[in-house]
Amino acid sequence: MQQIYPDLWQSLTEHPFAEAPQVTTHAYLLTRPEGNVLLYNSSYLLEDADQIESLGGVACQLLSHRDEITPALADLRAHFGARLGIHAREAEEVRAVSPLDFVFETRETWLDGIEVIPTPGHSPGSTSFRYASPHGKTYLFTGDTIFASERGWETYLIPGSNHSDLVDSLKLLRGLNPDVVISSAAVAPDGIREVTPDQWRRAVDAALEELSALA
Repeated sequence: MQQIYPDLWQSLTEHPFAEAPQVTTHAYLLTRPEGNVLLYNSSYLLEDADQIESLGGVACQLLSHRDEITPALADLRAHFGARLGIHAREAEEVRAVSPLDFVFETRETWLDGIEVIPTPGHSPGSTSFRYASPHGKTYLFTGDTIFASERGWETYLIPGSNHSDLVDSLKLLRGLNPDVVISSAAVAPDGIREVTPDQWRRAVDAALEELSALA
């Protein structure tokens, strides 16, 4: 694990698509006195198990959408004993590979300060997460709803995506004013970027413009 901020650690880089080696994914460990939370998923997390244990283990793992559902979830649960959560619209797919402890459906705060924000469109149950770190920055985890690339920020549609829902979700994210945006996948070495409010609004506007061309 690589430390990014005092309470945020990034997993090893994973290249999930042999046909698109420029695409990377990471998971992120948020360390907190209330219990550490793992955002997203990675097949490499057990390679960092000793370090993760030294940081306090994993109390809960939150998935942003169905692309993060892999057999590795069961291994992580067995090793760390972490509870697992995803949006209700994608819960059955998780249960096919691992027990599921809770589901979310509406915008609300969970786990002592993590705001769960449904952002459907990329997939039916896509969810973002916002956390105001006590170290001074607000983190916004966007899954694949909007992701970092070497040319800025992008979004895209896959089979099962809903164009209208994705537009609405991007408009919602536009008004959140994060300090740090962290996507699950990226077309870049990683998906973590610091942004100003103006930079973030322009980034989302560019993604919306790109999306409108696909309507």
